[in-house]
Amino acid sequence: MSVLKQIAEYLYLSKKDPNQPRTQWLKYMHGINRISILLFLLAMVILVVKLLVKK
Repeated sequence: MSVLKQIAEYLYLSKKDPNQPRTQWLKYMHGINRISILLFLLAMVILVVKLLVKK
């Protein structure tokens, strides 16, 4: 599975593969990954805004 497709699934932009096995631990891992991706994107937006306001 490609990285971009996996990120799209984490952020609910695409449907998940119905044939993939689902376990409780896998759900926890996907939740943590989703949180980390969102925090990273938020940090990048904050950095861009700071750079634009400074100039």
